[in-house]
Formats: sequence, C-alpha cells, structure tokens
Amino acid sequence: MIRYRHMLRWLGIVVVLALLPAGCAIEGGVPNSAATPSPAPIGQAPTRAAAATATPPAETWTVGLLDQPRTLLPYQASISSARTAAPVAELLFPSPVLSFNYGYTGTGVLERIPSFENGDAAARKADVYLDDAGSITTTVTQIITQVDQLVVTFHWNPKLRWSDGQPVTADDSVFAYESAKAAPLSAEISDRLSQVVAYERVDDHTTRATLRPDFTSPTYFLSYWTPLPRHLLASTPPEQRFGGEFARKPVGYGPYALESRDERQIVLRRNPYYFGPPPPAERAVLAFSPNIELMRAGLLNGNIDVAAADRPTAELMPALDQDQSAGHLRAIYLPNPNWEHIDFNLDVPDLQDVRIRHAIALGTNRAAMAQALFAGHVPVLQSWVLPGQPEAAPADQLARYEYNPDEARKLLDDAGYKATDTGMRASADGITLTFTLLTTESTPVRQQISQLFQNDMKAIGIDVQVQALPPDELFSPDGPLFQRQFDLVLFGWSASSDPGGLLLWSCTAIPSPDNNFTGDNFSGWCKRDANRAIREAVTSLDAEKRAAAYLRQQQLWTQDLPVLPLFQRLSVVLVAPGVQGPQPDALAPITWNIGAWKHTRP
Repeated sequence: MIRYRHMLRWLGIVVVLALLPAGCAIEGGVPNSAATPSPAPIGQAPTRAAAATATPPAETWTVGLLDQPRTLLPYQASISSARTAAPVAELLFPSPVLSFNYGYTGTGVLERIPSFENGDAAARKADVYLDDAGSITTTVTQIITQVDQLVVTFHWNPKLRWSDGQPVTADDSVFAYESAKAAPLSAEISDRLSQVVAYERVDDHTTRATLRPDFTSPTYFLSYWTPLPRHLLASTPPEQRFGGEFARKPVGYGPYALESRDERQIVLRRNPYYFGPPPPAERAVLAFSPNIELMRAGLLNGNIDVAAADRPTAELMPALDQDQSAGHLRAIYLPNPNWEHIDFNLDVPDLQDVRIRHAIALGTNRAAMAQALFAGHVPVLQSWVLPGQPEAAPADQLARYEYNPDEARKLLDDAGYKATDTGMRASADGITLTFTLLTTESTPVRQQISQLFQNDMKAIGIDVQVQALPPDELFSPDGPLFQRQFDLVLFGWSASSDPGGLLLWSCTAIPSPDNNFTGDNFSGWCKRDANRAIREAVTSLDAEKRAAAYLRQQQLWTQDLPVLPLFQRLSVVLVAPGVQGPQPDALAPITWNIGAWKHTRP
C-alpha cells in the first residue's frame, strides 16, 4: 500500500490518504456513448457524456466554488490542493480511472481498466536478494529468491487529442512520469515513484508499468501517469512543469479548454478536439465566492447553476432547507471523505489502561457533536473504515461505544480514579486525571469539537486542557505529533476508495528514531494479530482474504480503541431549479459528468 507518510492539509484538516486505493467493479467502466445518467452500483458510475434531451441545452454552465486553485493540473502538491483543483482539472484532464462512490470506473481515456482477467495485468517471477533478516534488499547478497512482480499494461484511447489539436500519445504519459521523477511535487508522488521499477512506452498508445518486486496492491491498475504534453513542455525545466505558467493555464485533452482566468472566475470553452461526444454547453464558468452565503445568493438570483462547498455551517442549513421547501433550489448534503478523530498516545501510562480509553469513548457525546456542527447530516463513526467503503465492517460485528456517561464513570472507578469533592477524578494518591488535547488553531470545527469534548470529559470527572497549535507546528516532522509528545490529539484524515491502513496501523508505522519518525501510527498501537491482519488486507489480491483481514483488523482495533473516531465532515451541493443531471459524490468532483447536465426549463 502506498505510504501515508506525510500529513496534508485541507481547510486546516490534516489528511492522510492512500494513493493506491482498492477497486470494486473495475472492468468495463463507463461507455462514452451512454446517454442519461442513472443510479449506479458501487464501483461503477453513470456516463459523463452528453445527455439526449428535448429541451435546449444551456449555452453556459456556471458552477460556484469557494476556493480558486493556483494550478489546474492533475498533479498537485497536497490532497487539499488536489481537491480544490479537481472541479477544473477534471474538465481539462479527465481521470483515466475515476474514483466514484468509493469505487472506480473508466472514463474512456483508457480503452479499458487493466485487470488479470483481461490480460493487461500479470504477475511474473523476479529474482531478488534477501538480507540476513530475510527482507528484500537492493544490495547484492548471497541469498537469492524468486517473488511475484506485477506488470501492468495501459491502452490509451487513440482518439485522445490535446486542445491544440496534437495527438496524445504514450510518450506524453511517459513524459509525465519522467517529469515527476525529475522533480517530485510531493511526498505522495515520491511514494508512487518508489513503487515503480520502470514505466515505459510500448507503442504509440500503450504504456507499461513494472512494479517493485515486493509491492502488491489490489489497485495495481492505478499505476499509470496522466499524460502531460511533451511537445509543449519538453524545453521547460522539470521543476517548473508542475508550478509554472503552463500549470496555471494548461492545455488538456478534456471536454473543455481554458479560455481565460482572473481572480474571480475561470472560463472554459468547448474543446473541438475532445475524443468523446461534445458537451452540450459551449462554455463552463467556475465562479469563486468567499463564502457559501454568496453562492446561495448567486443561485437564488439566477447567476449560478450549481454550487459545491466543503464548509457548510450549521447556522446556514435552516435557510437552505427553507429555500428547498420553497422550491428555490435543491440542497444535497453528503458526508465527505475527510473525517475527524482523537488519537490516544499509548505511551502515556493512564492511556495504556483500556478502561480509561473506553470511558473517554463512552463519555463523549459524538452524536450531539455531529448534530451541533452538521445538523445531524453525518453519522457517528464506529471504525476508521468509512461507511461508504466496501471494506467497512458491519456495525454489529464491532465493539461500539454509544454515549453512556454512567458506564464511563463506572469504568473510571474500576480503573482507580474516584470522584473528588471538586467533581474531578483522582487516584488513591491524589493524582488528578488530567490530559492535554492538542489540535489545530484557526479551524472553527475543531474549536467547537474541542469545547464539546472538554465539557463531556468534565461531566465524567476528567480534566482536559485544550492547546491549539499552528498546523505547520503540529504536523512538523519534529513536532509533537510525529515525535509522539502528546496525550490526546484531534485532527483529520481523508479517505479514498481504498481504506489502505498499512502506514496507519502497522507496528513499523509508529514514528520513532528507528524509522526516522515516519509513519502515521501516532497512537503507537502495535498488536501482533492486528499487524498481520492489516498487512494481509492491504496487500492481498484475493478479495475474500482481503475482506476477512479488514474485518479482523477492525474488530481488534475497536476493542483496543487506540483512536476515537468521531464523524466525517460535510459537503453541500446546491442546484438551481430546472437543472438536472448533477450527481454529487464524496470523491468525484461536482463537474465529473457535466456533459449530462441539462435545463428542463423552457
């Protein structure tokens, strides 16, 4: 599984993302010729092609967004910037494989998604050296063995054209790989590069990835490199290709091409060389607002057709609900992949007692938090695998912690911390049960969570002191998180179609001097059976073994509870009356099927 090594920021959320998630139904994908979108099972998505309609299409779609991306490429420096850029980047550089509904689907950029069944993926035997501990090494030793090595072939659509009319070839995909290798944009790209032994051109429209001999993942089909135009960028220094002027105003191969951009909007025009059915609307305008209230006003006055935001406030939701009841707009709420949690540092003696961790969980009114922050539109999480992911364990097979402050108090009594006259709990020798909770400053949602958590803990006799730090300080390699110098810490992670988990929960992922303080197992949780389970879950190509391993790992995780999962963040999509076709998704950008949007108004 790709490494979760470095923490990324999205709206102040630290996100840890597996870049090679596991697939569901991947064969076939979405035919470009499909017409009207319809509900699809996990792993498949409706078409993004133009919808057949009896009503005239809009000449321009105006999409309201909060944050304008600096660059518009499919390669970004962080998950936060990738999510910000995605609504535009998907129109310029359609994803070869689109993450949708916590599954995967084809888009027509590749002729098909590689699989063992269609022959585009294969395992071959490779000779490797082993060190004295039996681990694969690049150093020549006297011990040689054979292991399986994955080789994945990608067939690019020969109809692909850049918006300047030049053909997209396999060389452009190899060029993107070479550019990333010469100047890695992020730690995640470096991790991707480390998994590839070779990425090469087979013919004009075929590339092949040879993966590292010791690397196996069910998402081998994501080892492609989205093309960049060699004919335009070959003379540009590698370090400028991802962040220079081209990245701000790129030439792509999608349904739209860049026409202009300024501080308030990005204007795209229909790409005459697009390989698929041309989108009905001549233009797409991405309009940027400083807040959701202004986007709402834009929808109500007819200036915006669709708006999408990841930062709705509970205060705004009643107004949106009233707008919807009056027929002025549609408000669609969906939990997004970013989720909040509180980590316990298991090096802290009191937190090594599972009764205290369980008491904290039982004494935290997570449902009330979700109601206060998101008006109940997000569920309380029972595990670190999100409910939308196929690998999520059934709730009735996990240890659960419904709000029960009386049971929490009983557990604290059993752990030797009795209530005092002040209401706070103390041990027999008078030591008060006190913890410090670290979190990020300038993050309103976290400030609210911290206050509510502090109140809940006070109610059961635990004194929690909140300390908010700048994100750069909290998540620095020499900061308190990676150095594991904390009691409790509140931050967020971001999920993808695949849960991953190796760099979150394996024993070797505990940051320490031995691994140069890398890995994201900040709680320090190490359990032999759970370690074995997560390794099998992440690397197994057998679907049944993988599912069983994820179930076992989640069962052990919820029993030990090294981390208290809270809830996902909330996204909202606003759709103007008479607009049909948008299909909001937690992972895919709102524009993913813009070719199927239509007006039903005369």
